[in-house]
Amino acid sequence: MAMQLRGCSSQHGGFTLLEVLLAFVVFALSFAVTLEILTGAIRNTARAREYTEATLIAHSLMDQVGLDIPLVSGAIYEGEEGNYRWELAIFDFEGAVENSRSIELTDLTGIELLEVECLVSWGDGARESSQTFNTVKAQLQDWEGPNS
Repeated sequence: MAMQLRGCSSQHGGFTLLEVLLAFVVFALSFAVTLEILTGAIRNTARAREYTEATLIAHSLMDQVGLDIPLVSGAIYEGEEGNYRWELAIFDFEGAVENSRSIELTDLTGIELLEVECLVSWGDGARESSQTFNTVKAQLQDWEGPNS
């Protein structure tokens, strides 16, 4: 039996170093893009959670106005709830002045409209955020009747 030595064939069953490096670069770029997308999604989720909590705090405070918090024009209340700071201001409803029918309705019914503004802030420094919420509350004036 005679053995014959052949020269190296150009067809190999494996990958070249260049192919492996190229595959690694494609994988690294894909992984970096995926991480960036996930980081953005996590950041947006955290921001949405903060805005939702701020909204719930403002809603709770405005529900208390007229019950636990006196409904007095010119009053300003401040406080904190967890990582959130809030300021509640009550003042005469400006829309009533612009609308003569609102003024007539107030005179006839004795119902006074007051605007409640709630500013909720959170975070520190460059990450500080705030949101303002408004509502209108009605209350009876000291009313003695239309013919008094």
